[in-house]
Amino acid sequence: MSGHAHHGPPAAPGSGSAPPEGVERKSVASWKLLLTLAVAGGASGLLVVLVYLITRPAIERFAGQREESAVREVLKAPVRWDTLYLVSGALVTAPPAGVERSGLERAYLGRDGDGKQIGVAVTAKEPGFQEELELMIGFDPATGALSGMKVLDQKETPGLGDKIERDSGFTGQFPGRATPLVGVKGAPGSAPDKVQTITGATISSRAVIRIINHAVARWRPLVEAYARGAR
Repeated sequence: MSGHAHHGPPAAPGSGSAPPEGVERKSVASWKLLLTLAVAGGASGLLVVLVYLITRPAIERFAGQREESAVREVLKAPVRWDTLYLVSGALVTAPPAGVERSGLERAYLGRDGDGKQIGVAVTAKEPGFQEELELMIGFDPATGALSGMKVLDQKETPGLGDKIERDSGFTGQFPGRATPLVGVKGAPGSAPDKVQTITGATISSRAVIRIINHAVARWRPLVEAYARGAR
């Protein structure tokens, strides 16, 4: 017989032997990682909320100034205007108690120095070629004729679609035009309802025309109904 001791196979994991070194350490590390991610995510969310709350007044103030400037531009510098709010399908000078003004659509009824109505300005937003276009539109509710148009927001293709805002030859066509507008590729001549589209940006310029037509068709009867009730 040999004097050497017999060595059996190593004990299988889970048979009562100690776990391999490092297993518990990895478990703790995973737990700490998840906790760290949760804390970081919560802190990031809180930071976003705080930044929004801090910057919101400035953003709203800028938006109000931009809108006021656009009203003056499309109504040709009215002496003053009445702000009308759309509530339950009708325009009112003041929304009911408990209704936030900031969430309501509105129309701006421009007046001259004698208090005479000179036109109305409204905002309208619809899809363009890339994303939504937002316009300020001025028109005479009695005739539907335009007094002006200004692009408030657009994200059209730089150098092409953005000409709806930058090209004075395009934007300058709208004052005095009769609605509904018709977009044409060539010079519109003396036709009162024709507007020449932009070469290379036909979709964007036709979107402007469509938005104006829809806005006037929608808001004109609302303003006329308000005027009848205000008499």
